[in-house]
Amino acid sequence: MIYIEAARLRLRDFKMEDLPIYAHWLLPDHEWQRLDGPYYSKPTLEQIPPLIERLRQRIEQGSDSARLSAQVAIARRMDDALLGTVSWYWISEETLWLAAGIVIYDPALWRQGLGYEALGLWTQVLFERMPEIARLDLQTWSGNAGLMGLACKLGYTQEACFRKARIVDGTYYDGLGYGILREEWAARYPEGFAQAL
Repeated sequence: MIYIEAARLRLRDFKMEDLPIYAHWLLPDHEWQRLDGPYYSKPTLEQIPPLIERLRQRIEQGSDSARLSAQVAIARRMDDALLGTVSWYWISEETLWLAAGIVIYDPALWRQGLGYEALGLWTQVLFERMPEIARLDLQTWSGNAGLMGLACKLGYTQEACFRKARIVDGTYYDGLGYGILREEWAARYPEGFAQAL
């Protein structure tokens, strides 16, 4: 279970009220899908209802307080409206190598510092809730200038550039990897990320 607030946002578990909004943003051809791993397939119209149903069941069952969900909601603090998600996944569970992700759905909300706040909170949560991990990664591509800038602003270091590794709309782009070590995060935000806002 997660519930953490900062200046303008909160990270929290999904609620039933989120489901219609989430389903809307999963529909094809939203701008965020052109930036968030566009080389991966997205849910089709037929796949969205089962995805929403599984999420509904997960909400009904309640979350396991000992386990951190792999995807949680980014909500506006003022009215608790769903704005996007943050997530985590293993690159290598055997070596405790973890990556984070973020999506803010509405392009009208981009370039306002919301991604900085959300991903900063999420990085803090992952390091706090997973004391066994030594590092955290962000994976992106050279066409996603927003995430590249966000990674650097938060203190992540570009550690990998796989040249011409991603094809988007028939054009080659580089695959990029950013990382931050636990001690680097702690030195940059000694009082925790929320206190630095």
